[in-house]
Amino acid sequence: MSTDTATHTWPQLAGGLYDALTGRNAEITYDFQNMEVFVPAKTGGENVEHAHWKLQGVLKIRTQDLSGQA
Repeated sequence: MSTDTATHTWPQLAGGLYDALTGRNAEITYDFQNMEVFVPAKTGGENVEHAHWKLQGVLKIRTQDLSGQA
């Protein structure tokens, strides 16, 4: 059984923040400006080709806990 509770990836960080803030009337906002992402063409292997995605402008991702709201 692993006792490693460290955060190792961005999705783990985002999920942990959401879990910690859920039910506290909190909102999480991510604001990326001129973001560049290298998306792997397939999973596995070290020499996988990547597509280069470049977003000019702003990408905003917001989460909000809506449970309990009328």
